[in-house]
Order: sequence, then structure tokens, then C-alpha cells
Amino acid sequence: MPKHFFDYDDGDFAMSISDNMAMDSDGDIMMRMGDHMAMDMDTGDIHMISSWSDDDEE
Repeated sequence: MPKHFFDYDDGDFAMSISDNMAMDSDGDIMMRMGDHMAMDMDTGDIHMISSWSDDDEE
């Protein structure tokens, strides 16, 4: 099931498309770096996000 989280740096919502990848509302691909960090795959910038926990933690 997709997980939703908020990107505080861009002000966008994002939805996971796999365990470690997500797409935000602008269509940018994000890679999970930790529970509260993701990297924008287009720019390489690190973004602070709301919780993106592992599937095992549900």
C-alpha cells in the first residue's frame, strides 16, 4: 500500500511507489534516505520529510 508523506522543503505531498522511491505532487522522484530524509533524484538535494517508515514498522 502506498504511503503518503509531506516534503517540508518543497511544501509538496508525496506518495511512495516502492519501498525506497516516491513521487511528489510535481512529478519529481524522491529516494528514501531515512525516516525523515529523502533525496530529489533530479537535483540531488536532500529534503526533510514527514515520517516515511519501513513496511516492517506498521
